Amino acid sequence: MNVSQAAAAFAPFDTLAAALLPHVFDDAGDGAHDVSHLVRVWNNARRLQAQEGGDLRLLLATVLLHDCVRVEKNSPLRSQASTLSAQQAVKILRAQGWTQDDADRVAHAVEAHSFSANIPALTLEAKIMQDADRLDAIGAIGVARCFYVAGRMGSGLYDPLDPQAQGRTLDDKRFALDHFPNKLYQLASGFQTAAGALMAKEREATMRRFVDQLLAEF
Repeated sequence: MNVSQAAAAFAPFDTLAAALLPHVFDDAGDGAHDVSHLVRVWNNARRLQAQEGGDLRLLLATVLLHDCVRVEKNSPLRSQASTLSAQQAVKILRAQGWTQDDADRVAHAVEAHSFSANIPALTLEAKIMQDADRLDAIGAIGVARCFYVAGRMGSGLYDPLDPQAQGRTLDDKRFALDHFPNKLYQLASGFQTAAGALMAKEREATMRRFVDQLLAEF
């Protein structure tokens, strides 16, 4: 897929998408943070914006640039990833002729979207972006991404001696199943918008059904 083909997925802002996508095309083979992830987050953002309001132009720029500086999940710099992306987003947007104010608004939404950064979302666009990105981390897509990332990082599926961590500390760097109680279930209770919270509740139920079925098959 080339830039113009990918940009069409971000209509009615395909021209803006075509200008920004070259800065974020994945060259690291990360299928959990590729163009399909950006499209899903954009679709989530549009659904939320339709109910909550907010500036779609700023939201699209935020969606496209929220991972413009890639930091692997197992990197010691992981908690700084959204800050690094926010700084890079300002440079990209200013070079595109955006005002400093609009670039800063996008940068805040980029920086605040990250769970590990723990930065409060202060604007409506930041709240929508945080919810839109977290929706892509839970539900059926979230299950698929969890195990994809675990395989990419060389983690095991689960601890065969204690899969539910009843007698040990959760360690989602070693076991994919640990990532559900360690992070994904927490995401579902921290949504910023009413519309996002409703969607998250449904997706959390999907994840829990999956984990229950997985445990039943051991």
